[in-house]
Amino acid sequence: MTPPSSPSSTTARQGHYAGAVTRLVAFAADVGISWGIFTLASAGLNFAVQLVTGTTFAVQQYPVAASVSLVVWEFVYFAYQWALSGKTVGMALFGIRVVATDGSPLQARQAVVRTLAFPLSFLLFGLGFVGILLNRDRHALHDRLARTVVVYSWDARAARLRWLARQDPSTAA
Repeated sequence: MTPPSSPSSTTARQGHYAGAVTRLVAFAADVGISWGIFTLASAGLNFAVQLVTGTTFAVQQYPVAASVSLVVWEFVYFAYQWALSGKTVGMALFGIRVVATDGSPLQARQAVVRTLAFPLSFLLFGLGFVGILLNRDRHALHDRLARTVVVYSWDARAARLRWLARQDPSTAA
């Protein structure tokens, strides 16, 4: 019986620049997670206000306040996680992380700059993302401005242990 994958195939990408599809799927997961949390928090606020005051309250009645709070929440969601660990929940699920261009861990200032510059890539009709497809280092506009890069970050030791656990006991000796 042959193992489904070797440890080198699982970890060979570690430290290499993350591809466009992986980054897009991780971002989509993050959008879903952050919107879900925001929606739950809004529902909780609506319930708490109604419970305390007895009046019906809906965030949708205040579109400017809802929009501002959503923008602030998205900033906190991304900047905090990038500053803390270099990856968001979605990035962790797909094995990628943000690091400085020299490979060192991301600093809080870089996380804030990257988060603030991220919308620029969208506002320029998506042209800020073309670098992910065309450049060898896969830098988007916000990566260039923050001096960051997204790399694969699979845990090599954990991947090796998983591979060893799947091996047939008679051939492991």
